[in-house]
Amino acid sequence: MKLAPFLSGLCFGEAPRWHDGRLWFSDFYVHQVRTVDESGKAETVVEVPGRPSGLGWRPDGTLLVVSMTDRRLMRFAGGKLAVEAELKPLASGYCNDMVVDGQGRAYVGNFGYDRHAGEAPRTTCLIRVDPDGSVRQAADGLLFPNGTVITPDGRTMIVGETFAHRLTAFDVAPDGTLSNKRLWAAIDGCYPDGICLDAEGGVWVSDPFGHRVLRVLEGGRITHSVDLAPRGAYACMLGGADRRTLYVITNSGSGPAIADKHDGRIETMRVDVPGAGWP
Repeated sequence: MKLAPFLSGLCFGEAPRWHDGRLWFSDFYVHQVRTVDESGKAETVVEVPGRPSGLGWRPDGTLLVVSMTDRRLMRFAGGKLAVEAELKPLASGYCNDMVVDGQGRAYVGNFGYDRHAGEAPRTTCLIRVDPDGSVRQAADGLLFPNGTVITPDGRTMIVGETFAHRLTAFDVAPDGTLSNKRLWAAIDGCYPDGICLDAEGGVWVSDPFGHRVLRVLEGGRITHSVDLAPRGAYACMLGGADRRTLYVITNSGSGPAIADKHDGRIETMRVDVPGAGWP
C-alpha cells in the first residue's frame, strides 16, 4: 500500500473531515479552514485568528471550529465567525482536535501543558460543549487527548492519547455522559495523532513520529501499516463518494519551526473498508 500526492503547499494541516462532497481541513499556522474537492480544487472557507484545529458540524449545519491558542470553540454560520464557548477554565494547554456527535455535542481535547516551552507532561481533560452553549468536563486523566471518533451507534467514543501510546474508549450515554474508561488498544512505539473509524470497527491512526499510518483493531492488532518515512502523518480521514479514499495529512515536521516551510501535503490511497461514525 502506498500513498499518492493529492494537495501540496499546506503550512500545517490538521483535522480533515469529509462533509458535503468535499474534504475540509484546518491549515492552522495560516489561520485558515479550507476545503478541497475530489478534483483537487481548494478554497478557503474562513480565517480563524486563534489557529483553527478540530472541525465538526451540528445537525443544523453550523460549522464548529476549535480555536487553539485562545482556547475557544467558535461557530461559523451565515458567513459570520463567533465565539460559541470559552474553554480556558478547563483547558490547561492549547486546544486541539474535536469530535461533534449526532446531537451536536462537541468533545474537545487539549495539550494539557506547553510542550514547545519544555513543560513536563501532565494529564488533562476532554471538554464537552452542548448545543445550549454549556461547558463541562467530560473525562479526565488523559495524556494529550487528540484524535477522537464515535461509533455509528453513538454508544462508544475512542480517543487517541498521543504520548501514552494508546487508544482509550468510553461508553457514551444518551445524554452525552462518558463512563467506563478503558484501554481500547495499546500501540507500543506509536504516537496516535488524528484518527478515523471504518465500518468494520478498525481505526486508522496517524503516527507522526513513527512516520506511518496504521489500521488498528480493538485489542491492538495492526492489520495495515503504511510507511511514510521521512515524513510524518498527522491526521487522516476516510472520504470520497464511497468513503473508501483514505486522506492523510503529512508534513516533514511539526511545531512553530515548520510554519515557514509550507511543506504540508494531503496524500491519498484507496482502501477496502469505508468510513463510518463521527467525524
